[in-house]
Amino acid sequence: MIALISRLALAMMWLLHFLPLPVARAVGTLLGLALYIAIPVRRHIVMTNLRLCFPERDESWRRRIARRHFIAFACSTLDRAYFWWASEARLRRMVRFHGEEHLRDAEGKSTILLVPHFVGLDAAGVRVGMAMPVVSIYSRQKNPHFDARLYAGRFRFNRPLLLSRQDGMRRVLKALKDGLPFFYLPDMDFGAKDAVFVPFFGVPAATITGMSRLARLSGARVVPCIAQMTRDGYDVNILPAWENYPGANLEADTRRMNTFIEHEILAMPEQYLWSHKRFKTRPPGEKGVY
Repeated sequence: MIALISRLALAMMWLLHFLPLPVARAVGTLLGLALYIAIPVRRHIVMTNLRLCFPERDESWRRRIARRHFIAFACSTLDRAYFWWASEARLRRMVRFHGEEHLRDAEGKSTILLVPHFVGLDAAGVRVGMAMPVVSIYSRQKNPHFDARLYAGRFRFNRPLLLSRQDGMRRVLKALKDGLPFFYLPDMDFGAKDAVFVPFFGVPAATITGMSRLARLSGARVVPCIAQMTRDGYDVNILPAWENYPGANLEADTRRMNTFIEHEILAMPEQYLWSHKRFKTRPPGEKGVY
């Protein structure tokens, strides 16, 4: 039964890519509102994160951002239909690319692409993947049918190098030294291992130090990649490489990353992945927040 439902869902996704984007976005809006109502556990996580990060805002503002987040998340999920099956020409029109010149370094240094968890990160992955092969971390999905489709979608352009978290950073480091850019998403709570507690909107957050460590070991530069969902597609912005990075120590580098992500969130607060338990790991002796 699960296999049949999975195949039907993928068939519906395939049909979706024939539709104009505004129609798919209308469906995504309805789906997002339904999810906001139907999944109170996930809504609680989103609201808890927003209360922690925006205590100065009133509850009506936080509820509005939460609803918009569910809509943006649902729309971005349905947009995978285009990423998986639409033509390259259509994707280039749908996902606009800015700052591509920052992907390549005149001195030949390798590149770590800092990609925060905005809902448009899949659009960023597709568009960067069109420009060049990259290495990225792949998390296997529980549903084998969706896992196979997601995996195939990642291989549509330039055949990236996909590694599992179990492969560790050694293979990433080797890929960096071989010249492959690393598409890196380091802003989730992966537990206390290899992490430090640094502020995220003023709240101590367990944040991995991998970006600083990789930059030190490989000599790679850090280039931010920010994907923003728009009414007619996405804007993927590649920003200039950070100067004076890595800096004095791991904690200062990690704090700098969080501060940068905070600044980007303020421009589009509804598009950050608030449904993730960003503050799940707490400092010793501190109670859980969820």
